[in-house]
Amino acid sequence: MRTVPQVVAIQMCSSVDPEVNFAYLSKQLELLEISSPTLVCLPESWLAFSHTSSDTLALSESNWQWIEKLKLLCQHYGIWLAAGTIALPYKDGQYYAASILLNDKGNIVAQYNKIHLFDVDVDDGSTGYRESTHTVAGRDVVVVDSPFGKIGLSVCYDVRFAGLYHMMVEQGAQLLLVPSAFTVVTGVAHWQPLLQARAIETQCYVIAAAQTGVHENGRKTFGHSLILSPWGTVLADAGKAPKVIQSDIDLVELMQIRTKMPVLAHNRFKSEFYE
Repeated sequence: MRTVPQVVAIQMCSSVDPEVNFAYLSKQLELLEISSPTLVCLPESWLAFSHTSSDTLALSESNWQWIEKLKLLCQHYGIWLAAGTIALPYKDGQYYAASILLNDKGNIVAQYNKIHLFDVDVDDGSTGYRESTHTVAGRDVVVVDSPFGKIGLSVCYDVRFAGLYHMMVEQGAQLLLVPSAFTVVTGVAHWQPLLQARAIETQCYVIAAAQTGVHENGRKTFGHSLILSPWGTVLADAGKAPKVIQSDIDLVELMQIRTKMPVLAHNRFKSEFYE
């Protein structure tokens, strides 16, 4: 039995239909040579890449059924699963972009609700993006223990806000998850530099499972799911097609990097410094 922890990122070109996307996930897990312990990471909006946020809102009421099915997959394959984002109902016509982390027993060990919402104008032929129309922003920083080290949860646009990741590291994070659906324009310009910056400055592994390609809803996403080392080295890059990538996790190497260059200890802007 393999004992070295490994992480897997499944790059997807999700459709508007949850049935289709769940079937795709199930097939990829069936094809994987899964060993224990394994953490499988999914992209943002993996379950349904809808035409509009109103469509996503309509689906949110029934999305707990899919989480129940994910629990069964985790039990069957003996994996931990970071389920990208799934829309879960809040109130008053809003939902959370919720990132659910399940363990190998199928238990929910964490839920992170996306904090930074993508309300921006991008020169990609769209009319702009207003995620806050139906999504309510989360408030809590989430770091959780796991066989892979301490995992910090985030989503897509969060990656531009370094302070969030610094707070995660203060709480002990060693792996940072960034499920995403980057536009092509912003992806070409900023995707890899942002992720490498987060890895280097926090000295954490970064696993960023992404959407890719031309979607049924007309959106185009950048792809290039990445797994990065705490040194900022690209350990795996999925390119532009739907693909599965994976890498080992070496927490001994992580601690060596932090010991030789103790930037976390040297940081003069830690919150406790001002207490």
